[in-house]
Amino acid sequence: MAETHVLFVEDDDVIREATTLALERDGFVVTAMPDGLSGLESFRANRPDIALLDVMVPGMDGVSLCRRIRDESTVPVIMLSARADSIDVVLGLEAGADDYVTKPFDGSVLVARIRAVLRRFDHSGGPQNGGPNGADNGSDGERGVLSFGDLEVDTEGMEVRRAGAAVALTPTEMRLLLEFSSAPGTVLSRDRLLERVWDYDWGGDTRVVDVHVQRLRTKIGQDRIETVRGFGYKLKA
Repeated sequence: MAETHVLFVEDDDVIREATTLALERDGFVVTAMPDGLSGLESFRANRPDIALLDVMVPGMDGVSLCRRIRDESTVPVIMLSARADSIDVVLGLEAGADDYVTKPFDGSVLVARIRAVLRRFDHSGGPQNGGPNGADNGSDGERGVLSFGDLEVDTEGMEVRRAGAAVALTPTEMRLLLEFSSAPGTVLSRDRLLERVWDYDWGGDTRVVDVHVQRLRTKIGQDRIETVRGFGYKLKA
């Protein structure tokens, strides 16, 4: 089994060293960098399997670094923030991060989050065969191609087209769209989406869902996913 390479960007020496040791004990290969600029250089040189980025690092802050990484890659990104209610959490998610962890964190919690994100990125980041229902509504008769107006979702090829043009989604966005497209017209709660898309089997921060839905809307159409106040979201059939 190949080792998982983690890029860890953190300016606090104590946190950086302690976290690196904890991750290495769990079998990860860690490249730790003290600032955003060296983190970007390391990312480009080593192409890690996942990036852990502290929000407040010198040179280039974690949010800006996340944007630069996302411009070049769909590699999973987890942001580290000192405050759960910080606007930096939302900014990090909007920049393309897949999840976040609040400091101070327990090493086992961080490892669990890393493994959950990596599981989502297996098999191109999407559930097998178009989600839990294995739906096949393709108007062109192709197996595994779901059509919603001008939106086509290939649940086997893990590709999305809008009006014939390819839509670039991160694996997390793809999983989210597959979850919606497996049950068009059905309201999906934020808790269900956290469980099915983010592999949370405990309560999580619903802002993760909200920001990813907004990102997905910008790519497939703002009116494609409807907000049902007090309940969740649904894909318009």
